[in-house]
Amino acid sequence: MQKYFDLNEDGLSIRCKLYYAKDLHKLPNIVVATYGFGGNKDNHAVEKFAERITTKYHGYGVVCFDWPCHGKDARNKLIPEECITYLDLVTKYVKSEMHAERVYNYSASFGAYITLRYLNERGANPYDRIAFRCPAIKMYDSLHAGVTPEEEDKLAKGKEIIRGFDRKIKLTQDFFDDLKVHDMSKPDFMDYADSILMIHGTKDEMVPISEAEEFSDKNVIELVKVENADHPFSNPTCMDLAIQKIIEFFAPETD
Repeated sequence: MQKYFDLNEDGLSIRCKLYYAKDLHKLPNIVVATYGFGGNKDNHAVEKFAERITTKYHGYGVVCFDWPCHGKDARNKLIPEECITYLDLVTKYVKSEMHAERVYNYSASFGAYITLRYLNERGANPYDRIAFRCPAIKMYDSLHAGVTPEEEDKLAKGKEIIRGFDRKIKLTQDFFDDLKVHDMSKPDFMDYADSILMIHGTKDEMVPISEAEEFSDKNVIELVKVENADHPFSNPTCMDLAIQKIIEFFAPETD
């Protein structure tokens, strides 16, 4: 089952979507799920994951939300720090208002990048376990690679360039400068290593598998390599494998 709701706090309105099996008031385990750049809370990959985990385990829910400038969000300028604020507010909400006893994080690509920044900047991990699929550890490199010389010239003149799919997102030089400064391959995440699982495709065209290998080795994080998977895990078999690994990683604790 699904339910849409808005989280209104600190002058922000975050559009959220909850997946659950039966009783939405009895969800002691909640997964905060995020997606890649240009997506939205109706993300197909998140929906597929939510259907699987809420069916397999009793008392699990999945909350997804629109990043700033994504989906039905009202903001018109994408600022990474505001993305971190959204993630923080949603995480706190599922704990305080939905009374989740255990909170997980499943994030892909840009969402994984923001989660890493959240961990690094907040200096604490609010999640019991975290699963990253195709994390854009060096988000600047991944997104800036597609910028043409003509677009570089526009950015240098203080103009915007446009990216996105269903919704067009305006990007400025300030945005790219922010991503460049906050390269998540540099901070140390070893304190969180035991609670993190990484899954990456060997044929990822946006984030080379070598980046994931270097990051996992440096931080002693388990890395599951999925043969022939591209960045969005467009092959259903590859996606099924990734979802299965994450569901197992998020399994309820047994006495």
